[in-house]
Amino acid sequence: MEQAADRESEELTLVARKSYFDLPTACPHCLPVFVYLKLAQFPFRLSFNSIFPDSDQIPYVESGAYVAYNNENGGVIERLKQDGIVDLDSEFQSVPDWISTKAMINSWLADALMYELWLGSDGKSAYKVYYSDLSWPIGKVLFLKQVYIVKQQLGITKDNAEQSENEIYKSAKIAYGALSTRLGEQNFLFDNRPSSVDASFLAHALVTLHALPETSVLRSKLLEHDNLVRYAEKLKVELIQSGSSSSGPQFHSVPSTSAPRKGPSNWSSKPKSKPKREKTEEEKTFKRRAKYFLAAQLLAVLLFLSLMGGYDSGDLELDTDEEDPAF
Repeated sequence: MEQAADRESEELTLVARKSYFDLPTACPHCLPVFVYLKLAQFPFRLSFNSIFPDSDQIPYVESGAYVAYNNENGGVIERLKQDGIVDLDSEFQSVPDWISTKAMINSWLADALMYELWLGSDGKSAYKVYYSDLSWPIGKVLFLKQVYIVKQQLGITKDNAEQSENEIYKSAKIAYGALSTRLGEQNFLFDNRPSSVDASFLAHALVTLHALPETSVLRSKLLEHDNLVRYAEKLKVELIQSGSSSSGPQFHSVPSTSAPRKGPSNWSSKPKSKPKREKTEEEKTFKRRAKYFLAAQLLAVLLFLSLMGGYDSGDLELDTDEEDPAF
């Protein structure tokens, strides 16, 4: 109880990847957390971290000594619910249809968006969100490494590439149809009130509509359902474009070009507190961590190149045939 009270007195900070495509954060993993907090009308501060572009800890939230990372205990939203900070799902947890809908969004649609960002399009959107702040050699190789990882996660090889693509789009089409039927003309997907299912799908829809190119197959399939598009654009206006209104929950965007920020494990979330003497040592620690990070990325580049040298030309062809996103 005492810890919960302390967290309530501290301002919550959401640390995410940068804003692009007229979205507060264009990261498909970060935007659901942003939307969830906005749906809950929970006040928070938005900060950007582009120092660790491929960190699976991002997004994360912090308030005082409290930190909830993306890669722990089911993700940030689950941690916020488990720790009693903000829970929109308490009355839905035992509803079978809600559970299956959540699973469908987090599997079929999540896989489809991942495929489109890294494989199904020219890759420029993914490169911009994750690697645009890095120097070209490092950003380019990390992008190619992530493309290879996505192919492994989705089980895509040269032999089954066309079949996998068809299955991914077929599943997405089924999911959009089911969600369109479920939504109807309501404001939200279940009982006409918001839940984490709305946060997940709204984030998916906004990234699909605004970050993917007009030639995107996934985007075209979503556009077939007028009520889903209206739902996404209406909530975008209410939750994002009116975010600076005094009547809604407030957030502040801190650009990544500002003063250097600490990494996820030691970031201070007290913007109004007075500087502490220990901060000098923290800054030194941050600089050391940044150097280690750059060294680790260079090592990853070398390891990636050496690993790629061990695969046959057929696997490499999947990467080299794609349009270079950096140009």
